Amino acid sequence: MGYSKQADKKMMQVVGEPHPDRNAQFEHINTTAAPYIEAGDPVISVDTKKKENIGNFKNSGKEYRRKKDPRPVLDHDFPLEELGKISPYGVCNLNNNTGFVNAGLSHDTSEFAAESISRWWESVGKHTYPGSKRMYINCDCGGSNNCRYRMWKYQLQQFADRTGLEIEVSHFPPGTSKWNKAGHRLFCRISKNRQGKPPADVQTAVDLIGSARTTTGLTVICVRDDTEYQLARKVSGKEFETISIDKIPPFESWNYKILPRLNSHVVI
Repeated sequence: MGYSKQADKKMMQVVGEPHPDRNAQFEHINTTAAPYIEAGDPVISVDTKKKENIGNFKNSGKEYRRKKDPRPVLDHDFPLEELGKISPYGVCNLNNNTGFVNAGLSHDTSEFAAESISRWWESVGKHTYPGSKRMYINCDCGGSNNCRYRMWKYQLQQFADRTGLEIEVSHFPPGTSKWNKAGHRLFCRISKNRQGKPPADVQTAVDLIGSARTTTGLTVICVRDDTEYQLARKVSGKEFETISIDKIPPFESWNYKILPRLNSHVVI
């Protein structure tokens, strides 16, 4: 009769009205990504998965076990201070369907976001794209990679200076984070792979994330980040003026390039 079981799909925007330039920005992202991929230059979609409590907590989903032998877990989900939380920052490489996750134990800051991209480049990117001189990043408008954050752009400048890469960035319009490919191509697969298995400790969480695989070829690398990232660090006006940024019209707050500075000796 034309019926099937279907899960709910988050499509209705609750906060505010859909941005009038939303569709145009998506078209810009698609038309910009195509020549990068055709030329063999990396296109990555990045995002931070929500913080996760570490401990023997219930994890949604089911796993295969012997009959009548469910895994015992804590009866409440109150955070355990001695075990802490992790902030998984994901890098989804759209060229080849691979994922990288930097599991931070500190705060989800702009420095953490840029460091996560840097770790992907140093461990995976520069070996996969040895001749590339540019990179295209897609990310949300909010969070640690907020399009309004000075620190986000300042940290990308340090990354560009160190690697010599031209960094082009496009932000998804407000209210469209569900279209971020890091979410529906990477994090959803990680969640499915981990279902029913509690993150008893940090290493277990890292191992579970890194073991995610799909029949379509997705592979994931996960690393642990013990760096302490400070909250509320500011970029001065003088520092911000040193950023070599080219804004891309017509939506200049969402699209820009960070260019490596010549003869720069910036140390991260």
